[in-house]
Amino acid sequence: MKDQKYEAFIKVAEAGSFKRAAEELGYTQAGISYMINALEKEFGLPLFVREYGGTRLTAEGEALLPWVHGVRTSERQLASRLDELKHLEGGSVRIATFTSTSIHWLPGIAKRFQEIHPAINLEFISNDNQSEVEDMVWSGDADCGFFALPVARELATVSLRHDPMLIVLPEDHPEANAAFFSKEAMATYPCIKIDNGVYTEMDEVYRVNGVEPHIAYSIDNDYAALAMVAEGLGYCVFPELILREPLFDVVCKHPEVPTSRELAIAVRSFENASTATKAFVACTQAWVGDAYSRSDSASPKGPLRDEGMRPSARSSANTR
Repeated sequence: MKDQKYEAFIKVAEAGSFKRAAEELGYTQAGISYMINALEKEFGLPLFVREYGGTRLTAEGEALLPWVHGVRTSERQLASRLDELKHLEGGSVRIATFTSTSIHWLPGIAKRFQEIHPAINLEFISNDNQSEVEDMVWSGDADCGFFALPVARELATVSLRHDPMLIVLPEDHPEANAAFFSKEAMATYPCIKIDNGVYTEMDEVYRVNGVEPHIAYSIDNDYAALAMVAEGLGYCVFPELILREPLFDVVCKHPEVPTSRELAIAVRSFENASTATKAFVACTQAWVGDAYSRSDSASPKGPLRDEGMRPSARSSANTR
């Protein structure tokens, strides 16, 4: 990416001859002459006095020589830095993430990534509004982001995990020992709805099971809803990822028709993504795969598999 005209200028000044400069740089004399003429035209100043016995700098050329040396040095430093970044020896990655991935995935992913690429800085941006996160990745404010598919923008996505949607019950609930939470139970027992004012994965569970729930309470906070479940005020629907380390004593069941949301990481374009960003995406994909191969699920009250899950057909404007 360096400008060869600057190299030619410095070399002619050092050699005092177009011919010797051409020999040292591996160009023809006509090529050197062309580059110097182009530079003089670009600067709007004469840089050399052409004499029969050689070439010397004009007063303007003498004044500009240190500056051209500085530009050449900066170009070399920039080229070196770019090479370092391409080989993952520095740089940064800005990652947009939502609450459950921030809590349960990012610590493990970040630890592994930093072990492999200790010189790359990771910057995390937390935002549960999926449309805003899409805008961040699209505009370049974030290099990549975590999403529940589908996304509205044409981002390049890598699927990571089908995250089961689970029915959360108090431990003494009549259905606590059932194999699954039936459609009849879903329609009969009081429900605590996480109300974000938009269509959510919870609504998708009801739709897939063909149920009109009996909503007893509405609340917009996940942990408050879990506390209400633990007190026996009703059941609630949560993604499995939120329930990996619950703060309350609850029981988790699959609905009669199992449903999941598809979690993914996305960039605007893999073709234009930095090498560091691509490395983070690859590390994330590997870490998630390893984490779930060791254990089918970290949900409370025993493993819950996601085989046969029906993916959610819609995504929420708010991701948890």
